[in-house]
Amino acid sequence: MNPFTFYNPVKIHFGDNAIDKLPKELDEYGKNVLIVYGGGSIKKNGVYNDVISVLELAGKKVFEVDGVEPNPRVETARRGAEICKKENIDFVLAVGGGSVIDCAKLIVAAAKYDGDAWDIVTKKVIATNALPLGTVLTLAATGSEMNSGSVITNAETLEKFSWGSPAVFPKFSILNPAYTLSVPRNHTVYGIVDMMSHIFEQYFHNATNTPVTDEMCEGVLRAVMAAATKLVENLDDIALRETVLIAGTIGLNGFLSIGSRGDWATHNIEHAVSAVYDIPHAGGLAILQPHWMRLAVQVNPERFAGLATRVFAVDSLGKTVEQVAYEGIDRLSAFWSSLGAPTRLADYDIDDSKFNQIVEHAMANGPFGNFKKLEQQDVRTILENAL
Repeated sequence: MNPFTFYNPVKIHFGDNAIDKLPKELDEYGKNVLIVYGGGSIKKNGVYNDVISVLELAGKKVFEVDGVEPNPRVETARRGAEICKKENIDFVLAVGGGSVIDCAKLIVAAAKYDGDAWDIVTKKVIATNALPLGTVLTLAATGSEMNSGSVITNAETLEKFSWGSPAVFPKFSILNPAYTLSVPRNHTVYGIVDMMSHIFEQYFHNATNTPVTDEMCEGVLRAVMAAATKLVENLDDIALRETVLIAGTIGLNGFLSIGSRGDWATHNIEHAVSAVYDIPHAGGLAILQPHWMRLAVQVNPERFAGLATRVFAVDSLGKTVEQVAYEGIDRLSAFWSSLGAPTRLADYDIDDSKFNQIVEHAMANGPFGNFKKLEQQDVRTILENAL
């Protein structure tokens, strides 16, 4: 293992009565609360009414930012930050999935910054101060409810970057599995792909002696896959929703990467693709991750083979390590496809006409990837293989 310092201050309230914890959590903050949400699904499924009722009973004055995009835009965060400054907002509450939470993280940081919010995303400035943030989660996917990371898109420049700061860790997150029951099948699948991809990004590292986190990664993957197969056919199963909800949180709250540094190259490439084409993030991951894996196998084929046997039940008898490794990758791709995830860039009508732009975006900070360092030609190869 590598030396490490671990820090995660987020309090999680999990269960069917979790929203009841909200008033006490807000006691120490002022009366002006900004709620941030997306396209309006929370008004259809009753979550909005639950939250507003609690806030009103707590004597809070509520302001709103709605319409957060699936790939959250810096423009929306700018709008939220301006409201925070104008209305002297005391607390920001994100009600939604990872996109909403990511946008809210930029809002709370930008509210304490006199310049443009995009400066924070591009790391021209480091966010060291932020308004307090809480979340009410409605989608199992990103783990943003229990980490300090965020991904934001600039539609004007066709750029999409990740950023983060300890200042934007949520103070608390409310996770009620029932709040995810209305998530349709396609977004349920996207969430499953996203959390699995997060685990793969952390699993593929170059640290040694990591049996504990390896077992944790593999165990969560097996649990997610077992639940996913049943959940896509029975979206109303609260027990299955509960399983994938907590898996998404554990998948990216730092626990699985203790003592190692994950790869994250696939995410970087996907950010470049969805910056140009605005496709669903997890859809891009489902397409690209297996192709990154096939390119990276030779870095450590034994690690891929171990994943194949322990997670994807590949029989290694009479096969080479490489054969086992590739069979595991094929089984991953087939599993995601069986859920209904896309398999080719062509599924989103993407051809090679903008590959130069995508490669340039991905290479903005030079070669990348911690398990396998990718150069420009590597990125192009992955894209071409994914057509």
